[in-house]
Amino acid sequence: MDSNVITPGTEFMALLSSALRYYICLRINSDPGWRGIKVILSDASVPGEGEHKIASYIRSQRNLPGFDPNARHCLYGLDADLIMLALATHEIHFSILREDVRVARRTERTSKFENKNKSSSKEGKVWNHEVNHEVPRKKFQFLNIWVLRDYLQHDLKIFGAKMKIDLERLIDDFVFICLFVGNDFLPHVPSLEISEGAIDLLMTVYKKEFAAMGGYLTNSFEVNLERVEHFLQIVGSHESAIFRKRIQLQREMNSHLRDAVEVEQKIGSIWMKSFERSANFLGRSNPNSTASVLKGQVQQGEEEWKEEYYSEKFEVKSEDECQKLKRHAVEKYVEGICWVMHYYYQGVCSWQWFYPYHYAPFASDFLDLKDLEVQFKLGIPFKPFNQLMGVLPAASAHALPLRYRNLMTDPSSSIIDFYPADFELDMNGKRFSWQAVCKLPFVDESRLLAEVKRVEYTLTDDEKQRNSWSMDMLFVHFSHPLTSKIRSFYRRKKDHPKLPKTKLKKRIDPKISSGMNGFIYISDKTIFSPEIFSPIEGMTLITKNKTIFVYYKIPPIQTHISKIPSGVILPNKSISKKDVQPAPVLWHERSMFKRKNLERPLSHAIAGHRLSQLACSLVSNHYRERKQAVNVRKLDKNAINGQCKMQKMLEQRTIHESNGNGNVLGKRKHRGGSRRKKKVQVMSQESGQNTSNLGKRKRGGHGRHKRKRN
Repeated sequence: MDSNVITPGTEFMALLSSALRYYICLRINSDPGWRGIKVILSDASVPGEGEHKIASYIRSQRNLPGFDPNARHCLYGLDADLIMLALATHEIHFSILREDVRVARRTERTSKFENKNKSSSKEGKVWNHEVNHEVPRKKFQFLNIWVLRDYLQHDLKIFGAKMKIDLERLIDDFVFICLFVGNDFLPHVPSLEISEGAIDLLMTVYKKEFAAMGGYLTNSFEVNLERVEHFLQIVGSHESAIFRKRIQLQREMNSHLRDAVEVEQKIGSIWMKSFERSANFLGRSNPNSTASVLKGQVQQGEEEWKEEYYSEKFEVKSEDECQKLKRHAVEKYVEGICWVMHYYYQGVCSWQWFYPYHYAPFASDFLDLKDLEVQFKLGIPFKPFNQLMGVLPAASAHALPLRYRNLMTDPSSSIIDFYPADFELDMNGKRFSWQAVCKLPFVDESRLLAEVKRVEYTLTDDEKQRNSWSMDMLFVHFSHPLTSKIRSFYRRKKDHPKLPKTKLKKRIDPKISSGMNGFIYISDKTIFSPEIFSPIEGMTLITKNKTIFVYYKIPPIQTHISKIPSGVILPNKSISKKDVQPAPVLWHERSMFKRKNLERPLSHAIAGHRLSQLACSLVSNHYRERKQAVNVRKLDKNAINGQCKMQKMLEQRTIHESNGNGNVLGKRKHRGGSRRKKKVQVMSQESGQNTSNLGKRKRGGHGRHKRKRN
């Protein structure tokens, strides 16, 4: 299947929406756990990105009657934008469910290897894919936003500030500075790569320059451009060192390859080539040069590789043209960061805005920003088919109606230049092809809409339905308190002329909706159906349906308050001193010595699954031998302790006997009297008799003492 059909307006997405509606009704009717909840479905017929619709709903409910500040939110997805959106809501109890991509990739590689072994088995068995092809189990992980907030509170700690620091505004500034490493709407600044510690650099500069900037960069979605200019100029002061480090790493990599020239040609990173010449220039040393001369050399070197970057990437020729383009790119990029901040905090402020370049300007080129006036016009979103015409390649034209396809594939089409068969992939210093810049032509909105308007009349009723926008859908069970209100409202308005147009609305009472605010809309297609058919073959018919369905709209957009809501119960601190790492060394300031030693090739190296097996075996053997040694030591210690105890008892008895004899001999002898002395015989260890006889007195032939006379 062509994965491009997972785009609004296609037959696949219409079928998916129908299947989701069926699934919701099935669960509400059959699962008691679903009967007390409200389910909102916002499918591809509603304009906007899925995660932003959810964030918009959460923001719309804040600070309204019935809002629960301790409500739990869970959002699923791998996009890093979800993290920024969650932080921007300033909701504490927010979690993001993510698939562990590292485990998924290992599992995928393992399954491919196993399938290859099965197919090449010498037994010649035929595998039944229908039986053996199972959905692999995936490992998921929770990213808890309250834990991330704790880390940010530590990592963004401002020392020596003259004002009281507000964590919520620090978080907003963190969301803002992360825009410069790239997102879905803007390319990253050339010197800022996440893999090169760009976020560490941005945070370090932010903390050091906080006081000099005058405070925060943003206030919710509002951007202070004068402070942003100061911030980016300091970031730009690191660009020369970053590009020098890249060249150094490139040379190091080339030293391990046979033909370094071919590798440089394949990589095609223009700033590496141009800056290498500048680096050679900067590498000249003159002991008699002054600081001012050195500064001039650095500036001259920077200008050289920056001009070549703009000349190559933006395809400009003259210096005047370069300056004009540079200024225009900066203005559009500033518009972009303002647009994205508004999108994150308030919603879409313009449906027509886009960044008109494939590359971003350098951080050091963001100058005179305070003089810019950034304004947006809301406009209207593209219809689904127009959107498809703007994003699909010609190879996926089958997802569109016939006359629309011809506009993409017919050589005589007036907009055929929007759909080139071949286009350039600029690796731009990246390693993988999916990271490359696709240099596709930008679509001219006015030309596209003019051509599409000429073929709209050919659409069928079903296609017209797919080419129109709709509203969110709300599903509840008969037993839900909202049901009685919806039914009574429908009975009163069932004959109203606006009913077929979905123009009849009613405000939702948060007291009976578990705190949800907004409006319900009814039409002749909503409310209730006694039976629900499955759009997928093989699924059962839902009879005796007890689900009500209406359209739903969130409350009017209000200014987002970038603070945690009152009444929220803050969780305990999740991190301690042992969880906090020391401040990182910036990527371009790290020493290369350790890296060279670590990357030195090793002979007879072991890696992968074999290394894992040997490591487990080594650890197991170590603990088994250690346990055996401990047992032997215990036996030896017990034996030694027994012998020592025996020897000590013998010595004590011998001492006692000697003391006893000395006392008898030392006494004054009585005349006329005699006394029989008894010997104490001590059993020696060699005699073999029981030690219990020790200390007993015996009479024997050896034991009579003679009587002494005066």
